This record gives sequence, structure tokens and C-alpha cells, in this order.
Amino acid sequence: MDGSQKLKKQVRDEFMEYLTLHKHRKTPERFAILDHIYTTKGHFDMDTLYKSMIDVNFRVSRATLYNTIELLLDCGLVVKHQFGGNVSKYERAYVNENHDHLICTSCGQVWETKNSDLLTQAQLKKIKKFTVSYYSMYIYGICSKCSHAKKMELRKLARGRSDKTDNK
Repeated sequence: MDGSQKLKKQVRDEFMEYLTLHKHRKTPERFAILDHIYTTKGHFDMDTLYKSMIDVNFRVSRATLYNTIELLLDCGLVVKHQFGGNVSKYERAYVNENHDHLICTSCGQVWETKNSDLLTQAQLKKIKKFTVSYYSMYIYGICSKCSHAKKMELRKLARGRSDKTDNK
């Protein structure tokens, strides 16, 4: 069994245990959604998830997706992010490495970057009565593409003004 198969089995077992403990139905749709999330990497929103499941010929209602995501959030297999705007983004949480999110405030693009551990083992031991599962940092700024576009726009405006003053 390779690493991704092993991971899928672990999250499936974890989800099964959660559903049993909370007396929820164990439907094939819920497990298909879980499997699909753990097959793909990166962030996703509900529309992207819905479309990607349709693309692989798995028909599922939006209501089932939303209900399943709530269960996955509750049992800790998925993490919800609000990077700005009105759309929530999600990503798988189980055995996910700590990482930072770089968010462009102009175009909304999000990149992940691996961080060196912000908290050392000694610092983690000092946090009493709290068990850290994972952590993530949000870093907001402007990406190089948007920064370059803004500079070009300002140059164009400046040229337009100087042309007008030269013609007078």
C-alpha cells in the first residue's frame, strides 16, 4: 500500500469512527466526497469541489456537499479559511504540514509556502492546557504580477498627463 492509499485509509477510518460516534449515516456519497478531497491537493471552494466531482462523473447534490463539509470540519479532517472576500476556502487537514498562506489583496490569489516551525518544541511545552494540532499564518500583500500592473498603469497615467501639458 503506497503513501496516498495509506492516508486515504486513515482518514476514512477516522471519518467512520466520527460518524459512528455521532450516530450519522455512513453514506457512499460522504465517503466519495472525503476521498475526492484527499485525492486533490490545495485549497478549494464549494463550487470548485462540486464541478470537479461532476468532472469525474460523480453526481452529488450541493446540499450533500455542504452537509458533508460541515461533518468533515467538525471531525477535523478539513480546515476552513476566510482569505478575504465572500468565498470560504477549504483544505484537507489530516497530516497536513504547517504552512503559511500568502494572499494578494489585489487579485485574491493565494499561495502556500512552507514555513520553518514558528514554535519550537520548548515553546510548545510552555503552552499549558493546550494541544497544538497545526497552525497556519496568513500574510497579506500584493503579488509581483499585480504590483507590476499597477506600476505600468501609473506610468501610462503619468505619460498621459505629460502629453497634455506638452500640447499646451
